[in-house]
Amino acid sequence: MLPDALKLTIETLLSEQKGTHVSISETRPVGGGCINQACRLKTGAGNYFLKYNSASAFPGMFEKEAAGLKILSGTQTIFIPQVVQHGEAGNYSFLLLQFIESGKVKSNFWNEFGTKLAGLHHNTHSFFGLDHDNYIGSLIQKNNPHPDFTSFFILQRIEPQLKEARNKGAFSQGDTRYFDSLFRQLNNIIPPEKPSLVHGDLWSGNFMVTSEGSPCLVDPAVYYGHREADIAMSLLFGGFEPAFYEAYNQTWPMEKGWQKRMDIFNLYPLLVHVNLFGGGYAGQVLRIIRQF
Repeated sequence: MLPDALKLTIETLLSEQKGTHVSISETRPVGGGCINQACRLKTGAGNYFLKYNSASAFPGMFEKEAAGLKILSGTQTIFIPQVVQHGEAGNYSFLLLQFIESGKVKSNFWNEFGTKLAGLHHNTHSFFGLDHDNYIGSLIQKNNPHPDFTSFFILQRIEPQLKEARNKGAFSQGDTRYFDSLFRQLNNIIPPEKPSLVHGDLWSGNFMVTSEGSPCLVDPAVYYGHREADIAMSLLFGGFEPAFYEAYNQTWPMEKGWQKRMDIFNLYPLLVHVNLFGGGYAGQVLRIIRQF
């Protein structure tokens, strides 16, 4: 059941946008998330996707997500749901999006996905980072700009998550020496590239198949980073189909040995998972980092 204040606010903003009274006739829960409430809204003006949460729980989360979706959409490289509105209603904050009807994967889906992601990554910047911080999951993601990827990766990605994980007791003081050893080697391991616009949280739960059978990206944690970070994240939980990686490399080949670098890039999402879920993720991090 949609909270009354939220229902009234959504109906009012849609009525103002459409120039006629719009009412919500049906609310259907949508699964797939573990942080926010999500549902499909059926109205006389069409269907919409709504995410909402306590306004005090994660300040600015939906504002940042809306900004990220608009940045991705602005590249005109891959389909992104249209942002209708974000804001607050009573004790709730919300994000209202175009509702995407799911479809079946067409025969060239993975080729199209790989090609379009490479196109997205061709959007570059003069620095690594973003002009504002945002979220990855329910955690703040720091995006202070850096001129080189190594310093950005260490100072904005690994160290903040490592500090939080240590405060939670996931790692000991002695474990940090492994990270220090890796940090000294990063410039020799990761090939230099221009900062690429990345989705930032690219796993199987954050893309959809549209009714036309094409890829659609959702739930971004965007920034300008190393493009291999997106590729690595896509491999973390089983990976996409081989055609995806083949098409990507045909469109914009990654530097030789990219497969061996994936674990390094995935230290960041793994540390995020340590801080969100604990469990065996700390062990995965240590198995990777002890190699260095």
